[in-house]
Amino acid sequence: MAKAAAERRPKGSIRLRGGTYQVRIYAGVDPVTGKPRYLTETARDEKEAQRVQRRLLTEVDEKRHARTNATLGAAVDAWLRVHEAEENTRKGYETHARLYIKPALGDVPIGNINAQLLEELYAQLRRCRIRCDGKVKIDHRVDGQHVCRTTRHKRPPGRPRADGHHDCKKAGCVEIECPPHVCQPLSASTIRQIHIAISSALSTAVRWEWIKSNPATVAKKPRQAAPEPDPPSAEEAARILAASWEQDDTWGTFVWLTLVTGMRRAELLALRWDDFDLADGIVEIRRNYVWVNGRSIEKATKTHRMRRISLDEATVEVMHAHHEQYAAAVRELGETPTSRAFLFSHEPLYDRPYHPDAVTHRYTKMCARLGIDSHLHALRHCRQPNFSRRASICAPSPAASATRAAVSRRSASTRLG
Repeated sequence: MAKAAAERRPKGSIRLRGGTYQVRIYAGVDPVTGKPRYLTETARDEKEAQRVQRRLLTEVDEKRHARTNATLGAAVDAWLRVHEAEENTRKGYETHARLYIKPALGDVPIGNINAQLLEELYAQLRRCRIRCDGKVKIDHRVDGQHVCRTTRHKRPPGRPRADGHHDCKKAGCVEIECPPHVCQPLSASTIRQIHIAISSALSTAVRWEWIKSNPATVAKKPRQAAPEPDPPSAEEAARILAASWEQDDTWGTFVWLTLVTGMRRAELLALRWDDFDLADGIVEIRRNYVWVNGRSIEKATKTHRMRRISLDEATVEVMHAHHEQYAAAVRELGETPTSRAFLFSHEPLYDRPYHPDAVTHRYTKMCARLGIDSHLHALRHCRQPNFSRRASICAPSPAASATRAAVSRRSASTRLG
């Protein structure tokens, strides 16, 4: 039956174009565009053209050909439209597609994507994230025609001089220059995320019968490096904590909880007072608070599991004092404290937490002033492995144990080291 159908179907055409023969085989209707699709190849002589024709006909008969001319960029866009993911995850995929996938392979038909193309892309990104050719170049500040070296003048207040001149050195004017390009490799974890996006898009294309196989499944992806956290030392942690208390009590409490409990930034920002049982010294972590596409979102934790952390006596004392501060501030406004209020907020009624980026910037600036090279995520890794019960109820950290005898939050920070 299949053989008879193949004999009835037109076998395509061979025509001489210039000095080569072009083979053209009808391959059905493109499911994306709805237009007829043809497989074409060229050959140097008529006999070779006939061999190419037989091979292409066999591919069509056995459905081993790509059913669409859709590009990888179109396939990624189609996958993102149907992919179920949290908004911050989706935003990450969209960013990877815009910055890395589409500029490199976005215009390549998915039927032409193979493991070699993918591995070459990953190798280029490991050398330089903009896939430069290795030649000396300038990273221009803006597109189009511009002056690479210019002066950003700082005009003193008041009426400007009649001649328009001033002393740049005295005024503190800044020289701005387009810097020479320095290759910045993309991290292995980011390349793996790019690989996941490409592989998922091609798997969707296989399910939709656009292509017959997913070449990303055999492409070699970057190895997953073992995590190497670089937390601040005990002495540095003590300085960071002391500096946070000096700024204000709420900020000091935030840094304290990060250090003692090892919670993530999004988990800390999502905390409400009804997550705490201060009588038993327990906090439940159920949510993340993130900011995506200009709006706030409360979602499940990174592991999609609720967990409980036990609090030592010093931390319970810190939280009691922080709650008293919150309750007093709300009562001054004539309102009643509520258990649904967030712990860390700039709002008068504590009904919206800190912005995540603001927290990160504030911590980074504070560490820079102290001369400490650290970021907020590293602070949660100050906990040591000998306190092992972190599955459902985590043991107190060494920092908390060292300050168990503290009688006040400010004095506790001096005993951290």
